[in-house]
Order: sequence, then structure tokens, then C-alpha cells
Amino acid sequence: MQPSEEVTAKRWYHGLTGYHWLVLFVASCGWLFDTMDQWLYVLARQPALRELLARQGIEPTDANVGYYSGIVQAIFIFGWATGGFLFGIVGDRLGRTRTMALTVLMYAGFTGLSGLSQTWGQFALFRFLTGLGVGGEFAAGASLVAEVFPPHARATALGIMQASSALGNILAGVINLTVAPNWGWRWVFAVGILPALLVFVIRLFVKEPERWEEAKERARLENKQLGALSELWNTPHLRRNLLVGIGLGAIGIIGFWGISTWSPDLLRNLLNPENLPELKPDVDRKVSWAAMAQNGGAFFGSLFAAWLAQRAGRRFAIKFSLFLCFIVAPATFHLTHTFRSAMIFYPLLGFSMLSLLGCYAVYFPEIFPTRLRATGTGFSYNVARYIAAIAPWTFGTLRALYGIQWAATIISLVFLLGFVVLRYAPETKGKPLPE
Repeated sequence: MQPSEEVTAKRWYHGLTGYHWLVLFVASCGWLFDTMDQWLYVLARQPALRELLARQGIEPTDANVGYYSGIVQAIFIFGWATGGFLFGIVGDRLGRTRTMALTVLMYAGFTGLSGLSQTWGQFALFRFLTGLGVGGEFAAGASLVAEVFPPHARATALGIMQASSALGNILAGVINLTVAPNWGWRWVFAVGILPALLVFVIRLFVKEPERWEEAKERARLENKQLGALSELWNTPHLRRNLLVGIGLGAIGIIGFWGISTWSPDLLRNLLNPENLPELKPDVDRKVSWAAMAQNGGAFFGSLFAAWLAQRAGRRFAIKFSLFLCFIVAPATFHLTHTFRSAMIFYPLLGFSMLSLLGCYAVYFPEIFPTRLRATGTGFSYNVARYIAAIAPWTFGTLRALYGIQWAATIISLVFLLGFVVLRYAPETKGKPLPE
């Protein structure tokens, strides 16, 4: 391929076949259900921990729930990082579709088992195991889409795949809205096992990309290993790209999991500060609507990021998204005082946060060669979570000390570091995927 192949004048869908659409559908569903299971936890976290702490004789005060929520969320992100590290390598060695099938089974199965928890420690363990599957799925899916789609459609296809995560979060809101009031938080998690059915579609209809098959054969002839960490680290330009990816990834994950996933807690505390049982059904309903509004904004944020990256370049799109997150995140937490104001600011918060992650979905698969693409993407998107795992605990601690509004404001300073990291990031717009 030549750089000129990425012709921006083409409609992105020009020349796509039925198989392209199938791959995009399957990869998007894998990530959609992945994030659905993540957001089921976000929405059910507070009621689950209130019950589990009370069962263990720990007073379920707002401070205690916030503290243990931070611990559980940090453990989940640690599992996510571990899954990204391990399954990124597996994705290069075993193949994209096989790895997708395995990771979907993991995150779906352990989400369902989370509903059987009897202690907060068991809950944390199941979240760690869920995280292993969650972390591995994205790198395989993103690599699959990047390698199957032609250059002129690649950025938009990856943006759509990332945008599907917002639909998964909205679906989680619908599930919480309909299931939680009638059957409780345990059945909310039980619904999360259903995405395992996607595995049958993956195994029956999706094949390994030709690029990966060719890279596998080249590696055999040249006596190289697919997914070799040593090659990533020992090759100067790949090491630079890896460090850029980890740096940017950590900033995005700290922002998302260290700030935006606390928005349900913010609204619950505003609408029911005394945690009165008679207010709980109405509050849960409003929290679900606000979460869906936030993720509606997120859907358009990812599509906007793909559009901006295609036209203005990957680096500019990331810069714009970092600036947007830096402004919108603290504004949302300080200016949300009612359910009505939440319905205004939460979509803006979702838009800004997922515009940044949407940029990463386009950019990370483009800075690594095929034989190392899932490994490099897995590192960039997930190993950064080892760094970011402290963010939820930090937020919980800052929340206990200064309140939830100032906790979000302090952590938002991390977005400024992204401008430093971008100084070392190569531009990939208009360039072929590296082989």
C-alpha cells in the first residue's frame, strides 16, 4: 500500500463488501457488550456495596461506600490491565477472532457470577476476573477492524467500533432501569452473561485477517515471533510509540475511570443525600436516565473524534479532545445541582471523554506493525491501567477529604500531561498500516 491510498474525498463506505460490514458488526458488538458489562457495574456498584458491607457488619455510610468502591474499582482496572497485557500477546499469536471469542466468554461469565457475591472481597475478585476479559477484547477487535478495512474507511470504522461502547453503556442503563427496581442489583449482573452468545457468531462467520495470516507466515520464514515484547522494547521507534501509547492511554483511563464513572454517585448524593429508602426508586430511575444521556453524548463524541482524526490528523484530534476533557469534566461536577442540570452536563461529559478514547481507537492500531499490533495496542490501551488503577482509589480518598466536586477537579489536571506526551507522537494520517 502507498500513503496515497487514503483518499479523504471518498465516502468512507465506498467499496465495502458484506464481509466488511459483518466484521464491523461483530467487533462493535464485542466492544458494546464489553462496555455494557462494565457500566452494569458502575450503575449497580453503590447498592451492591451498601448491601455487602452491611452483611459484613460494616456501616454503609457514604464515606465507607466511596472508600470500598474505590478499592473494588482499582482491583477491576488492575485485572483489566493484566488482561490487556496477556491477551494482547495472545491476539498476535493465536489470532484476532479466537482471542475475541475467548475474552467475550470471560467478561460475560464473570459479570454474571458477580451477582452471586456474598462479601465485598468476593465482589472484588469477580470484578478482577471480569477485567481480564474486558482488557483483552478491545485489542483483538481493534486489530481485526484495522486490518480488514481499507485505508479510506479505517478511521471511521474504528470510530464506529469505539462509539458502540456508548450504546453498550446506554443498554446497561436500560437494564438497570428495568431490572434493578423489580429484582435488585444481583439480577442486573445476571443479565451480563448473555453476551456469551456472540461467541457462536464469531466462531462461525469471522475469519482471521489476511494481513495477520501473511504476517504469521513472514514471521515463520524470518524466524521471528508474533507478539514479541522484546522487539517492541528493543526497536527504538517502536519503543517510542509504545511509551507514547502508554502515556496517552493512562491519561484517558484516569479521566474515564477516575472521573466520569463517578457521575451516578454525584447525582445520587444530590437527589438523596440522606439515602432515604422511600426516595430510592425515583432516584435510581433518574440516575439511569442521566447515565443514558451521558452515553448518548459519548456515542457522538467517538464519531466526532473519528471524523476529526480523518480530516485534521490524529495528533490534532487528540489535542482537541484533551482540551475538551480538561474544561468539561470539572465544570460538570461543579455545575450539576439538579436532575435537569445533569441532563445538560452529563452528555457533554460523555462526549468529551469518549472523543479522547475514540482518538485512541483510531491511533493505536496505526503505530504498530501487524505482527505486534494487538500486543502494542493492548499495552497502550490496557497496561496503562496499571498506572491508572490508583485513580479510583485516589478519587475516593479525595472525595472523602474535599467532596466529590473537588476530587473531579483535581484529577482533571492529568489531561494537561497529554500535551507533553503528544510532542513525541508520530502523525499517522495518510500513511499505510506498518507491516
